[in-house]
Amino acid sequence: MKWHPDLPLVSIERADGPWLFGHDGARYFDAVGSWWVCLLGHRHPAVVQALRDQLGELDHVMLAGLTHRPVVELSERLSAMTDKVLGHAFYGSDGASAVEIAIKMSAHAWQHRAHEKKQSFVCLAGGYHGETLGALGVTDLAGFRQPYEGLVRPAYVVPNADARQARPGEDARAVALRQARHLEALLDERADQIAAIVTEPLVQGAGGMIFYDPEYLRQVRALCDRYSVHWIADEIAVGCGRTGSFFACEQAGVWPDLLCLSKGISGGFLPLSIVLSREEIYRLFLHESASQAFLHSHSFSGNALACRAALAVLDVLEKNDVLAANRLRATRLSARLQPILRHPRVKHFRQIGMIWAWDVADAPADFSRRVYRVGLRNQLLLRPIGKTVYLMPPYLLSDSDIDVLADSVIAVMSEVLA
Repeated sequence: MKWHPDLPLVSIERADGPWLFGHDGARYFDAVGSWWVCLLGHRHPAVVQALRDQLGELDHVMLAGLTHRPVVELSERLSAMTDKVLGHAFYGSDGASAVEIAIKMSAHAWQHRAHEKKQSFVCLAGGYHGETLGALGVTDLAGFRQPYEGLVRPAYVVPNADARQARPGEDARAVALRQARHLEALLDERADQIAAIVTEPLVQGAGGMIFYDPEYLRQVRALCDRYSVHWIADEIAVGCGRTGSFFACEQAGVWPDLLCLSKGISGGFLPLSIVLSREEIYRLFLHESASQAFLHSHSFSGNALACRAALAVLDVLEKNDVLAANRLRATRLSARLQPILRHPRVKHFRQIGMIWAWDVADAPADFSRRVYRVGLRNQLLLRPIGKTVYLMPPYLLSDSDIDVLADSVIAVMSEVLA
Protein backbone atom coordinates (compact mmCIF):
# COMPACT_ATOMS: atom_id res chain seq x y z
CA MET A 1 0.00 0.00 0.00
CA LYS A 2 2.99 2.29 0.51
CA TRP A 3 3.41 2.45 -3.28
CA HIS A 4 -0.12 3.48 -4.11
CA PRO A 5 -0.06 7.23 -3.46
CA ASP A 6 2.20 7.34 -6.55
CA LEU A 7 0.64 4.33 -8.27
CA PRO A 8 -3.09 4.39 -7.51
CA LEU A 9 -5.09 1.20 -7.30
CA VAL A 10 -6.86 0.47 -10.58
CA SER A 11 -10.60 0.28 -9.95
CA ILE A 12 -12.18 -2.33 -12.24
CA GLU A 13 -15.88 -2.01 -13.01
CA ARG A 14 -16.45 -4.91 -15.38
CA ALA A 15 -14.67 -7.47 -17.54
CA ASP A 16 -15.26 -9.26 -20.81
CA GLY A 17 -13.09 -11.82 -22.60
CA PRO A 18 -9.45 -10.77 -22.19
CA TRP A 19 -10.38 -7.20 -21.23
CA LEU A 20 -10.77 -5.43 -17.90
CA PHE A 21 -12.64 -2.12 -17.88
CA GLY A 22 -12.00 0.56 -15.28
CA HIS A 23 -14.48 2.92 -13.68
CA ASP A 24 -12.66 5.74 -15.48
CA GLY A 25 -13.39 4.20 -18.90
CA ALA A 26 -9.89 2.83 -19.46
CA ARG A 27 -9.45 -0.78 -20.52
CA TYR A 28 -6.63 -3.27 -19.90
CA PHE A 29 -5.73 -6.53 -21.64
CA ASP A 30 -5.41 -9.14 -18.87
CA ALA A 31 -2.15 -10.71 -20.04
CA VAL A 32 -1.64 -12.65 -16.80
CA GLY A 33 -5.12 -14.19 -16.51
CA SER A 34 -5.61 -12.38 -13.18
CA TRP A 35 -2.89 -14.48 -11.55
CA TRP A 36 -3.39 -17.43 -13.87
CA VAL A 37 -7.01 -18.26 -13.05
CA CYS A 38 -9.05 -16.92 -15.99
CA LEU A 39 -8.43 -19.70 -18.49
CA LEU A 40 -11.26 -18.81 -20.85
CA GLY A 41 -11.23 -15.06 -20.33
CA HIS A 42 -13.64 -13.13 -18.16
CA ARG A 43 -17.36 -13.94 -18.00
CA HIS A 44 -17.31 -16.74 -20.54
CA PRO A 45 -20.98 -17.14 -21.50
CA ALA A 46 -21.08 -20.94 -21.10
CA VAL A 47 -19.80 -20.72 -17.53
CA VAL A 48 -22.10 -17.80 -16.73
CA GLN A 49 -25.10 -19.82 -17.95
CA ALA A 50 -24.02 -22.91 -16.01
CA LEU A 51 -23.85 -20.85 -12.81
CA ARG A 52 -27.27 -19.33 -13.47
CA ASP A 53 -28.69 -22.82 -13.94
CA GLN A 54 -27.01 -24.07 -10.78
CA LEU A 55 -28.34 -21.13 -8.75
CA GLY A 56 -31.80 -22.33 -9.64
CA GLU A 57 -31.09 -25.73 -8.07
CA LEU A 58 -28.49 -25.70 -5.27
CA ASP A 59 -26.04 -23.13 -3.96
CA HIS A 60 -24.10 -25.08 -1.32
CA VAL A 61 -24.40 -28.01 1.04
CA MET A 62 -21.78 -29.49 3.32
CA LEU A 63 -19.99 -32.62 2.13
CA ALA A 64 -20.34 -34.33 5.51
CA GLY A 65 -22.75 -37.19 4.98
CA LEU A 66 -24.19 -35.39 1.94
CA THR A 67 -23.25 -35.09 -1.71
CA HIS A 68 -24.58 -33.54 -4.91
CA ARG A 69 -24.47 -34.04 -8.66
CA PRO A 70 -21.78 -31.44 -9.61
CA VAL A 71 -19.19 -32.75 -7.14
CA VAL A 72 -19.80 -36.38 -8.15
CA GLU A 73 -19.62 -35.60 -11.87
CA LEU A 74 -16.51 -33.44 -11.50
CA SER A 75 -14.72 -36.10 -9.46
CA GLU A 76 -15.54 -38.81 -11.97
CA ARG A 77 -14.52 -36.73 -14.98
CA LEU A 78 -11.18 -35.71 -13.48
CA SER A 79 -10.43 -39.29 -12.47
CA ALA A 80 -11.21 -40.50 -16.00
CA MET A 81 -8.80 -37.88 -17.36
CA THR A 82 -6.01 -39.62 -15.39
CA ASP A 83 -7.07 -43.01 -16.79
CA LYS A 84 -8.39 -43.61 -13.25
CA VAL A 85 -4.87 -43.79 -11.84
CA LEU A 86 -5.95 -41.00 -9.49
CA GLY A 87 -9.34 -42.33 -8.53
CA HIS A 88 -10.40 -40.16 -5.61
CA ALA A 89 -10.93 -36.44 -5.08
CA PHE A 90 -10.68 -34.39 -1.88
CA TYR A 91 -11.98 -30.82 -2.04
CA GLY A 92 -10.62 -27.58 -0.59
CA SER A 93 -11.05 -23.89 -1.23
CA ASP A 94 -7.82 -22.61 -2.83
CA GLY A 95 -4.40 -23.70 -4.00
CA ALA A 96 -2.61 -23.42 -0.67
CA SER A 97 -5.32 -25.49 1.02
CA ALA A 98 -4.84 -28.20 -1.61
CA VAL A 99 -1.13 -28.38 -0.80
CA GLU A 100 -1.94 -28.51 2.93
CA ILE A 101 -4.33 -31.40 2.28
CA ALA A 102 -1.78 -33.29 0.20
CA ILE A 103 1.12 -32.99 2.65
CA LYS A 104 -1.09 -33.93 5.61
CA MET A 105 -2.50 -36.88 3.68
CA SER A 106 0.97 -38.10 2.77
CA ALA A 107 2.41 -37.92 6.29
CA HIS A 108 -0.71 -39.48 7.80
CA ALA A 109 -0.70 -42.27 5.22
CA TRP A 110 2.84 -43.23 6.22
CA GLN A 111 1.71 -43.40 9.86
CA HIS A 112 -0.92 -45.91 8.83
CA ARG A 113 1.84 -47.97 7.24
CA ALA A 114 3.89 -47.90 10.46
CA HIS A 115 6.47 -45.44 9.09
CA GLU A 116 5.97 -42.78 11.76
CA LYS A 117 9.38 -41.21 11.09
CA LYS A 118 8.37 -40.18 7.55
CA GLN A 119 7.23 -36.64 8.39
CA SER A 120 9.63 -34.51 6.33
CA PHE A 121 9.21 -33.17 2.81
CA VAL A 122 11.35 -32.22 -0.15
CA CYS A 123 10.86 -29.28 -2.49
CA LEU A 124 12.77 -27.81 -5.42
CA ALA A 125 14.91 -24.69 -5.25
CA GLY A 126 12.73 -21.77 -6.27
CA GLY A 127 9.55 -23.74 -5.68
CA TYR A 128 6.32 -22.03 -4.58
CA HIS A 129 3.30 -23.84 -3.19
CA GLY A 130 1.26 -21.27 -1.28
CA GLU A 131 1.37 -19.07 1.79
CA THR A 132 -0.30 -21.02 4.57
CA LEU A 133 2.19 -22.48 7.03
CA GLY A 134 2.39 -26.02 5.68
CA ALA A 135 2.61 -24.75 2.11
CA LEU A 136 5.32 -22.26 3.10
CA GLY A 137 7.30 -25.17 4.52
CA VAL A 138 7.66 -26.60 1.01
CA THR A 139 8.21 -23.18 -0.58
CA ASP A 140 11.73 -21.98 -1.34
CA LEU A 141 11.16 -18.25 -1.84
CA ALA A 142 12.60 -16.24 1.03
CA GLY A 143 10.41 -13.21 0.51
CA PHE A 144 7.31 -15.25 1.30
CA ARG A 145 8.77 -17.52 3.97
CA GLN A 146 11.45 -15.66 5.88
CA PRO A 147 9.18 -13.52 8.13
CA TYR A 148 7.53 -16.71 9.38
CA GLU A 149 10.56 -18.99 9.76
CA GLY A 150 9.81 -19.56 13.42
CA LEU A 151 6.36 -20.87 12.55
CA VAL A 152 7.32 -23.02 9.57
CA ARG A 153 8.66 -26.55 9.44
CA PRO A 154 11.18 -26.33 6.60
CA ALA A 155 11.55 -28.95 3.91
CA TYR A 156 14.71 -30.32 2.37
CA VAL A 157 15.52 -28.25 -0.73
CA VAL A 158 17.15 -29.89 -3.75
CA PRO A 159 18.42 -28.09 -6.87
CA ASN A 160 15.86 -27.66 -9.62
CA ALA A 161 16.35 -28.65 -13.26
CA ASP A 162 16.12 -25.13 -14.73
CA ALA A 163 16.97 -25.53 -18.42
CA ARG A 164 18.87 -22.22 -18.27
CA GLN A 165 21.54 -24.06 -16.25
CA ALA A 166 22.65 -26.08 -19.26
CA ARG A 167 26.41 -26.47 -19.54
CA PRO A 168 28.17 -26.48 -22.92
CA GLY A 169 26.98 -29.50 -24.87
CA GLU A 170 23.95 -30.10 -22.61
CA ASP A 171 20.28 -29.86 -23.52
CA ALA A 172 17.36 -29.52 -21.10
CA ARG A 173 17.04 -33.29 -20.72
CA ALA A 174 20.70 -33.61 -19.77
CA VAL A 175 20.20 -30.92 -17.12
CA ALA A 176 17.24 -32.88 -15.75
CA LEU A 177 19.25 -36.09 -15.50
CA ARG A 178 22.16 -34.32 -13.83
CA GLN A 179 20.00 -32.49 -11.31
CA ALA A 180 17.98 -35.59 -10.46
CA ARG A 181 21.13 -37.04 -8.91
CA HIS A 182 20.84 -34.51 -6.06
CA LEU A 183 17.39 -35.87 -5.23
CA GLU A 184 18.70 -39.42 -5.48
CA ALA A 185 21.52 -38.65 -3.02
CA LEU A 186 19.10 -37.09 -0.52
CA LEU A 187 16.66 -40.00 -0.71
CA ASP A 188 19.46 -42.51 -0.42
CA GLU A 189 20.43 -40.89 2.88
CA ARG A 190 17.09 -39.75 4.33
CA ALA A 191 14.23 -41.68 2.69
CA ASP A 192 13.22 -43.19 6.02
CA GLN A 193 12.36 -39.65 7.22
CA ILE A 194 10.79 -38.28 4.02
CA ALA A 195 7.08 -38.53 3.29
CA ALA A 196 6.96 -36.83 -0.11
CA ILE A 197 8.55 -34.54 -2.64
CA VAL A 198 6.41 -31.62 -3.87
CA THR A 199 7.01 -30.28 -7.39
CA GLU A 200 5.42 -27.88 -9.87
CA PRO A 201 5.53 -29.99 -13.05
CA LEU A 202 7.42 -28.49 -16.01
CA VAL A 203 7.19 -24.83 -14.89
CA GLN A 204 7.98 -23.31 -11.49
CA GLY A 205 5.84 -20.21 -11.71
CA ALA A 206 6.45 -17.77 -8.88
CA GLY A 207 10.14 -18.71 -8.81
CA GLY A 208 10.56 -16.86 -12.11
CA MET A 209 8.97 -19.11 -14.73
CA ILE A 210 11.59 -21.85 -14.40
CA PHE A 211 11.11 -24.28 -17.29
CA TYR A 212 12.49 -27.81 -17.16
CA ASP A 213 12.39 -31.00 -19.19
CA PRO A 214 9.75 -33.72 -18.57
CA GLU A 215 12.61 -36.15 -17.96
CA TYR A 216 12.97 -34.71 -14.48
CA LEU A 217 9.43 -35.86 -13.62
CA ARG A 218 10.21 -39.34 -14.90
CA GLN A 219 13.24 -39.40 -12.64
CA VAL A 220 11.15 -38.18 -9.67
CA ARG A 221 8.60 -40.95 -10.26
CA ALA A 222 11.27 -43.64 -10.49
CA LEU A 223 13.12 -42.40 -7.39
CA CYS A 224 9.92 -42.14 -5.35
CA ASP A 225 9.04 -45.70 -6.29
CA ARG A 226 12.54 -46.95 -5.43
CA TYR A 227 12.73 -45.22 -2.05
CA SER A 228 9.05 -45.45 -0.97
CA VAL A 229 8.36 -41.73 -1.03
CA HIS A 230 5.18 -40.04 -2.28
CA TRP A 231 5.25 -37.59 -5.17
CA ILE A 232 2.88 -34.62 -4.85
CA ALA A 233 2.37 -32.77 -8.14
CA ASP A 234 1.30 -29.17 -7.63
CA GLU A 235 -0.56 -28.45 -10.87
CA ILE A 236 -2.37 -25.45 -9.43
CA ALA A 237 -0.81 -23.06 -11.94
CA VAL A 238 0.29 -25.45 -14.70
CA GLY A 239 -2.73 -27.74 -14.90
CA CYS A 240 -5.92 -27.42 -16.96
CA GLY A 241 -4.02 -27.14 -20.24
CA ARG A 242 -1.67 -24.28 -19.42
CA THR A 243 1.44 -26.23 -20.53
CA GLY A 244 -0.30 -27.70 -23.59
CA SER A 245 -1.67 -30.93 -22.09
CA PHE A 246 -4.51 -30.88 -19.58
CA PHE A 247 -2.20 -32.21 -16.85
CA ALA A 248 1.44 -31.17 -17.17
CA CYS A 249 2.44 -34.63 -15.90
CA GLU A 250 1.02 -36.17 -19.07
CA GLN A 251 4.02 -34.84 -21.00
CA ALA A 252 6.29 -37.05 -18.88
CA GLY A 253 4.04 -40.10 -19.19
CA VAL A 254 3.91 -40.59 -15.41
CA TRP A 255 1.39 -39.90 -12.66
CA PRO A 256 2.02 -38.68 -9.11
CA ASP A 257 0.55 -40.15 -5.94
CA LEU A 258 -1.32 -36.93 -5.17
CA LEU A 259 -2.14 -34.13 -7.61
CA CYS A 260 -3.29 -30.62 -6.63
CA LEU A 261 -5.57 -28.53 -8.85
CA SER A 262 -6.96 -25.04 -8.33
CA LYS A 263 -6.80 -21.65 -10.11
CA GLY A 264 -7.99 -22.33 -13.67
CA ILE A 265 -10.16 -25.35 -12.90
CA SER A 266 -13.14 -23.08 -12.19
CA GLY A 267 -12.19 -20.59 -14.90
CA GLY A 268 -11.53 -17.86 -12.35
CA PHE A 269 -15.20 -17.64 -11.38
CA LEU A 270 -15.07 -19.12 -7.86
CA PRO A 271 -12.46 -20.48 -5.44
CA LEU A 272 -12.03 -24.24 -5.75
CA SER A 273 -9.23 -26.72 -5.14
CA ILE A 274 -8.98 -30.47 -5.52
CA VAL A 275 -6.49 -33.12 -4.47
CA LEU A 276 -6.61 -36.23 -6.64
CA SER A 277 -5.34 -39.36 -4.90
CA ARG A 278 -4.33 -42.89 -5.78
CA GLU A 279 -6.54 -45.72 -4.58
CA GLU A 280 -3.95 -47.13 -2.18
CA ILE A 281 -3.71 -43.84 -0.27
CA TYR A 282 -7.50 -43.50 -0.09
CA ARG A 283 -7.88 -47.03 1.32
CA LEU A 284 -5.45 -46.34 4.18
CA PHE A 285 -8.01 -43.98 5.69
CA LEU A 286 -11.01 -46.35 5.49
CA HIS A 287 -11.48 -47.15 9.18
CA GLU A 288 -14.23 -47.36 11.81
CA SER A 289 -12.26 -45.07 14.13
CA ALA A 290 -12.37 -41.33 13.42
CA SER A 291 -8.78 -41.07 14.62
CA GLN A 292 -7.74 -43.27 11.71
CA ALA A 293 -9.71 -41.30 9.13
CA PHE A 294 -8.49 -38.18 7.33
CA LEU A 295 -9.94 -35.42 9.50
CA HIS A 296 -9.58 -32.33 7.37
CA SER A 297 -12.49 -30.10 6.48
CA HIS A 298 -13.31 -26.87 4.71
CA SER A 299 -16.73 -25.29 5.09
CA PHE A 300 -16.97 -24.77 1.34
CA SER A 301 -15.50 -28.14 0.29
CA GLY A 302 -16.97 -29.18 -3.05
CA ASN A 303 -19.18 -26.09 -3.30
CA ALA A 304 -21.89 -26.85 -5.85
CA LEU A 305 -21.52 -23.55 -7.71
CA ALA A 306 -17.74 -23.86 -7.97
CA CYS A 307 -17.99 -27.47 -9.16
CA ARG A 308 -20.60 -26.49 -11.74
CA ALA A 309 -18.26 -23.76 -13.00
CA ALA A 310 -15.46 -26.33 -13.28
CA LEU A 311 -17.70 -28.70 -15.23
CA ALA A 312 -18.56 -25.87 -17.62
CA VAL A 313 -14.85 -25.14 -18.10
CA LEU A 314 -14.19 -28.81 -18.91
CA ASP A 315 -17.11 -28.76 -21.37
CA VAL A 316 -15.73 -25.72 -23.20
CA LEU A 317 -12.23 -27.21 -23.38
CA GLU A 318 -13.57 -30.52 -24.71
CA LYS A 319 -16.31 -29.38 -27.08
CA ASN A 320 -14.21 -26.69 -28.73
CA ASP A 321 -10.95 -28.72 -28.76
CA VAL A 322 -9.37 -25.70 -27.11
CA LEU A 323 -5.99 -27.25 -26.35
CA ALA A 324 -5.45 -28.13 -30.01
CA ALA A 325 -6.50 -24.63 -31.05
CA ASN A 326 -4.12 -23.20 -28.47
CA ARG A 327 -1.19 -24.67 -30.37
CA LEU A 328 -2.10 -22.45 -33.33
CA ARG A 329 -2.61 -19.46 -31.04
CA ALA A 330 0.75 -20.05 -29.39
CA THR A 331 2.52 -20.28 -32.76
CA ARG A 332 1.00 -16.97 -33.88
CA LEU A 333 1.80 -15.13 -30.65
CA SER A 334 5.37 -16.46 -30.53
CA ALA A 335 5.92 -15.26 -34.10
CA ARG A 336 4.51 -11.83 -33.30
CA LEU A 337 6.80 -11.51 -30.24
CA GLN A 338 10.00 -12.00 -32.25
CA PRO A 339 11.08 -8.33 -31.91
CA ILE A 340 11.37 -8.91 -28.16
CA LEU A 341 13.42 -12.05 -28.66
CA ARG A 342 15.91 -10.07 -30.75
CA HIS A 343 16.50 -7.33 -28.18
CA PRO A 344 20.08 -7.56 -26.82
CA ARG A 345 18.97 -7.28 -23.17
CA VAL A 346 16.36 -10.03 -23.47
CA LYS A 347 17.66 -13.45 -22.43
CA HIS A 348 16.16 -16.95 -22.37
CA PHE A 349 12.95 -16.27 -24.30
CA ARG A 350 10.88 -19.39 -23.66
CA GLN A 351 7.40 -20.75 -24.30
CA ILE A 352 5.41 -23.85 -23.41
CA GLY A 353 1.72 -24.22 -24.09
CA MET A 354 0.12 -20.87 -23.22
CA ILE A 355 3.02 -19.57 -21.11
CA TRP A 356 5.67 -17.15 -22.39
CA ALA A 357 8.58 -15.76 -20.39
CA TRP A 358 11.85 -13.91 -20.88
CA ASP A 359 14.51 -12.45 -18.62
CA VAL A 360 15.95 -8.94 -18.80
CA ALA A 361 19.66 -8.42 -18.23
CA ASP A 362 20.73 -5.64 -15.85
CA ALA A 363 17.16 -5.06 -14.70
CA PRO A 364 16.98 -2.30 -12.05
CA ALA A 365 15.45 -2.89 -8.61
CA ASP A 366 12.15 -1.27 -9.60
CA PHE A 367 11.94 -3.11 -12.93
CA SER A 368 8.75 -5.06 -12.22
CA ARG A 369 6.93 -1.95 -10.96
CA ARG A 370 8.05 0.02 -13.98
CA VAL A 371 6.80 -2.65 -16.40
CA TYR A 372 3.49 -2.72 -14.55
CA ARG A 373 3.15 1.07 -14.71
CA VAL A 374 4.11 1.33 -18.39
CA GLY A 375 1.83 -1.60 -19.14
CA LEU A 376 -1.18 0.20 -17.72
CA ARG A 377 -0.43 3.20 -19.92
CA ASN A 378 -0.49 0.80 -22.88
CA GLN A 379 -3.81 -0.84 -21.90
CA LEU A 380 -2.01 -3.94 -20.63
CA LEU A 381 -1.95 -5.76 -17.28
CA LEU A 382 1.52 -7.25 -16.67
CA ARG A 383 3.02 -8.45 -13.38
CA PRO A 384 6.71 -9.36 -13.85
CA ILE A 385 8.49 -11.57 -11.31
CA GLY A 386 11.75 -9.81 -10.55
CA LYS A 387 13.62 -9.51 -13.85
CA THR A 388 11.33 -12.02 -15.59
CA VAL A 389 8.42 -10.85 -17.73
CA TYR A 390 5.78 -13.45 -18.48
CA LEU A 391 2.46 -13.84 -20.28
CA MET A 392 -0.34 -16.20 -19.28
CA PRO A 393 -3.23 -14.85 -21.32
CA PRO A 394 -6.69 -16.41 -21.57
CA TYR A 395 -6.98 -19.28 -24.02
CA LEU A 396 -9.81 -18.10 -26.26
CA LEU A 397 -7.95 -15.37 -28.14
CA SER A 398 -8.83 -14.36 -31.68
CA ASP A 399 -6.13 -13.48 -34.19
CA SER A 400 -6.88 -9.79 -33.62
CA ASP A 401 -6.62 -10.29 -29.83
CA ILE A 402 -3.20 -11.89 -30.31
CA ASP A 403 -2.05 -9.03 -32.51
CA VAL A 404 -3.24 -6.43 -29.99
CA LEU A 405 -1.50 -8.30 -27.16
CA ALA A 406 1.77 -8.63 -29.08
CA ASP A 407 1.79 -4.99 -30.19
CA SER A 408 1.12 -3.81 -26.64
CA VAL A 409 3.83 -6.03 -25.12
CA ILE A 410 6.37 -4.87 -27.73
CA ALA A 411 5.48 -1.24 -27.03
CA VAL A 412 5.91 -1.73 -23.28
CA MET A 413 9.24 -3.52 -23.59
CA SER A 414 10.54 -0.94 -26.08
CA GLU A 415 9.78 1.87 -23.66
CA VAL A 416 11.09 0.11 -20.55
CA LEU A 417 14.30 -1.04 -22.24
CA ALA A 418 14.98 2.23 -24.05
